[in-house]
Amino acid sequence: MPQHDALIDYLKNRRSVTAPFLTNPGPTVAELDQIVEIGARVPDHGKIVPWRMVVYQGAMREIVGEKLADIWQQKHPEADDETLEVERKRFLPAPLTIGVLARPQKHPKVPELEQLLSAGCVCFNLVHAAHAHGYAAHWVTRWFSFDADAATMLGAGADEQFVGFVHIGTPEVAPQERDRPRLKDVVSYWHE
Repeated sequence: MPQHDALIDYLKNRRSVTAPFLTNPGPTVAELDQIVEIGARVPDHGKIVPWRMVVYQGAMREIVGEKLADIWQQKHPEADDETLEVERKRFLPAPLTIGVLARPQKHPKVPELEQLLSAGCVCFNLVHAAHAHGYAAHWVTRWFSFDADAATMLGAGADEQFVGFVHIGTPEVAPQERDRPRLKDVVSYWHE
């Protein structure tokens, strides 16, 4: 089987570009369709699809930011203007964000952990798909993934939990390498 050097090089060197450094242009409609299609091609024991995606783009990003700032201010009345401005810009300047929700289901053969891992794989596939289309991506959670009011506002149902938000756009900066674990510290070989 021939090696695919470009793919191997990408996987060995993939790095995130954080959301504040993602800008226009973002994916076209056709590219977004392909990105979410690739995002959905993940391991899914039992074919139960224990996740779904929510797309935030265009003017909706600013509306989301205003609502996040309102929720933050209700919960933190002492919040200053600078803090609230950070909340208003949570989905900016990246032109597109995809939220991934886990929706685990009771299943006799598929434990909840496997279902959560499947949802996490959606996030990482979205990152790979964005890069394959020439964009950069940043997978984050943030406080609003875990706050019931914010999660509901962002589209979570009663039995759903955000496992991540993938911001996608054109990078304004080159991604920086960071320290990686030494393989000898994280890889072992089982033996008797």
